[in-house]
Amino acid sequence: MKKQISEVIYIDDRALFPISWLHKQEYCEYQIYLENMLGIKVAPTQAMIDGKQEHQNLYDQFEKEAVPATLEEMLLESKKITVFSRELRVRDMKHGIYGLIDDVLLTPSEFIVIDDKPGTKTFLSNIHQVFGYCLAFREEIRLSDNRPIVAALRERGTDNIYWHTPFDRLAEKEILDVIERVHSLISGGLPFSSTENPNKCRACRFQDRCRRAGHRLIHLEAPYSGNQEART
Repeated sequence: MKKQISEVIYIDDRALFPISWLHKQEYCEYQIYLENMLGIKVAPTQAMIDGKQEHQNLYDQFEKEAVPATLEEMLLESKKITVFSRELRVRDMKHGIYGLIDDVLLTPSEFIVIDDKPGTKTFLSNIHQVFGYCLAFREEIRLSDNRPIVAALRERGTDNIYWHTPFDRLAEKEILDVIERVHSLISGGLPFSSTENPNKCRACRFQDRCRRAGHRLIHLEAPYSGNQEART
């Protein structure tokens, strides 16, 4: 009998996890253990609440003007004109991931997969998440279209795409390694590691429920005693 892990779904005995976990894994994969393995519930941060509301506002606005279409119809139409899709649901059985892409621009020459983030800092966790969306999108269309895919990060609530890069073989290899690690964590093949950055612990909503966070915060705040090895 499979262990119940929140947000992990099983289809024909294949485990699929949310693409958003690729962001969690890079930030601190121990969050996945606390929230999804142990089932610890904590209140969302204000940033999470604001982000969810912004996503909903954008989708509501999009829905008022959108014309319903299947992915196949969008692919065909985009060979002539640029097509815009929001909240595109993707599921990649081959690699065991699923999620909702914020925006996809389907143009006659390429596909731009966009993930909205607060601010304009290019964190590796953000890059891994959008690479996961690119991989899943490619698997959805690979039999019918080989136009190149571009990964992009956009400042939430604006049109400012502050980072973009081709989703090429190097990007694919990078994210496949991360996906493989997450599946090994889910199956119990690897132990969950945790961040070594005390600043991440300070910002983490699981700080009060995480035994590992306290150690890092204590050492960060302790006065210098002359023992360099005691500092983290």
